[in-house]
Amino acid sequence: MSKTPSRYTLTAALPYANGPVHIGHLAGVYVPADIYARFLRSNDKDVLFVCGSDEHGVPITIRAKKEGVTPQQIVDKYHGIIKKSFADFGISFDIYSRTSSQTHAETASEFFTDLHNKGEFVEKVAEQYYDPKAEQFLADRYIVGTCPSCGKDGAYGDQCESCGSTLNATELINPTSALSGETPIFKETKHWYLPLDKYEPWLKEWIVEGHKKDWKSNVYGQCKSWIDQGLQPRAVTRDLDWGVPVPLKEAAGKVLYVWFDAPIGYISASKDWSTATGKDWEPYWKSDDTKLLHFIGKDNIVFHCIIFPSMLKQHGEYILPDNVPANEFLNLEGNKISTSKNWAVWLHEYLEEFPDQQDVLRYVLTANAPETKDNDFTWKDFQARNNNELVAILGNFVNRALVLTHKYYEGVVPELGELTAQDKDVLKQLSELPSKISNSIEKYRFREALGIYMDVARLGNKYLADTEPWKLIKEEPKRVETIMHIALQIAANLAVLGEPFLPHTAKKLFNLLSLEPQTWDRGGSDQLLAAGLKLNKAELLFVKIEDKQVEEQVNKLEATKLANTEAEPQKDEIAFDDFVKMDIRVGTVISAEKMKKSKKLLKIQVDTGVDTRTILSGIAQYFEPEDIIGKQVSVLINLAPRKMMGEVSEGMILMAEDADGTLQMISPSENVKSGSLIN
Repeated sequence: MSKTPSRYTLTAALPYANGPVHIGHLAGVYVPADIYARFLRSNDKDVLFVCGSDEHGVPITIRAKKEGVTPQQIVDKYHGIIKKSFADFGISFDIYSRTSSQTHAETASEFFTDLHNKGEFVEKVAEQYYDPKAEQFLADRYIVGTCPSCGKDGAYGDQCESCGSTLNATELINPTSALSGETPIFKETKHWYLPLDKYEPWLKEWIVEGHKKDWKSNVYGQCKSWIDQGLQPRAVTRDLDWGVPVPLKEAAGKVLYVWFDAPIGYISASKDWSTATGKDWEPYWKSDDTKLLHFIGKDNIVFHCIIFPSMLKQHGEYILPDNVPANEFLNLEGNKISTSKNWAVWLHEYLEEFPDQQDVLRYVLTANAPETKDNDFTWKDFQARNNNELVAILGNFVNRALVLTHKYYEGVVPELGELTAQDKDVLKQLSELPSKISNSIEKYRFREALGIYMDVARLGNKYLADTEPWKLIKEEPKRVETIMHIALQIAANLAVLGEPFLPHTAKKLFNLLSLEPQTWDRGGSDQLLAAGLKLNKAELLFVKIEDKQVEEQVNKLEATKLANTEAEPQKDEIAFDDFVKMDIRVGTVISAEKMKKSKKLLKIQVDTGVDTRTILSGIAQYFEPEDIIGKQVSVLINLAPRKMMGEVSEGMILMAEDADGTLQMISPSENVKSGSLIN
């Protein structure tokens, strides 16, 4: 869109209502979308920011089956949790709707009917997995088997969670039905398909030629790759009993495929907003002077850049997305976030455990945003960014400015006097920062924009440090009035410019400065606070996060990791006679030293009760020699001697391997006589 839009429609990916929202969702979609929405509103733009719960699809039915309830009960439960979490966190949706609503069912049905009447769908009869015992066709997630890529069991019909491979259900080895455990059969079924291959020439022109320069490289690259490989028709219906029924007589028992139904949820949500506010929704979706933007994660790029635009194009009444600023994934403590394994930081739990610290999480997720590559969230980094940046830089400057103002002027903004070259330079830098922040936000570089925003606080800190008003207050009181006046103007700018990034903090800061919220165009101004204005008493904007809080979160994750650790498969059976041949005894470590030229081996002298012998053990990475002297260990003493690095090892010390790969000694709870048998 070359001309300036009259209005903006922002959509944020609809979260599945089969579980709560976690920090990966926030970093990838909702925080950047909210920053952009708040930025536009701060610039007096007409914005409709929509989202809602995606309440159809197989993950919903799987969760319902697992919990022994109906799909409707599942979506009611998680829709409520998600909606409240977003509201408490401060995501400023104009409407948060849901796809199980009557409005959505009607909208999705009308959309399907329009394309069907235009002859856009292709009808196909194909074989699909069917469970005779459960008497139903099986969606991809209802089929499990052995992954053909990594050989691990438990792979789904669309993806292996062990190796991450994208699969087709027919590729699984030994497929079974997740419903009955039976081996499925193939059975013919009829479905309707969107002929993406037919739209390929238009998509190539619209995306490859039209958006090469303005779409993010990760978005453009994924789309081009799909188009270059050749597009195939994609089913828009499936055999399920949960979803929007296909509005055709011959399609009884079929529902709209969730990928087709879900993005229409943006439109139905806009209709719900229209009903609630009395405003017309159509200009936000059908007017050429509206800019449509989809905020999503990288796993939704194809749906929002190829499939949904194709649907909109063929319908004919709707505008197409101007941009789709998708982010990559956020990992957690070095591992991929997994909802099924509970390896996540859940938003509703964070809000309970860190009350009134919404902006700390917003800040950390933005500063570490996975905009161009997958990034990693760690609790140590969370603590460091809060303590070293929010507390030490932003909070410190604002607190110093307010405390000094109350100390010197009883909280009243002093007069601005004669400006020095230093003052003029600081004010010039201040005036330039808002446009720099704007430029970054408009290019969807939110991490960069936040960094520039923090430069405002750094500017204030440096200014106070360089001018040292506390040293001048007695000899040059007028000079100090000017210094503090400028410092307070910088603090006011932090409130104005910080609203998109840190809305709760900005609100608190506006209150401390006795200032009404200001529009973005006031940013950079040195006239935000009038001389003589009475300020409120200083309060800390941020508090330090203590080591104990971080340890609690790390321990919670470690407990999750242990709970999800699968035991090694049982080894081949042995006869009892083989077992009784093993002579395992309690031994006492007499001495220990590192083996030369080896990073893994320790040379250990062990009193076995029978004798004292040398054992070489590969535990040097986990134990220091001096720490194990005197320890009692479990020793297999009748293992055949083995030569290693020029030394002979006469036994084996038994160890337990922890979930993280570390080794633990197997020792008696109390010391016993060396040589005691372990049976």
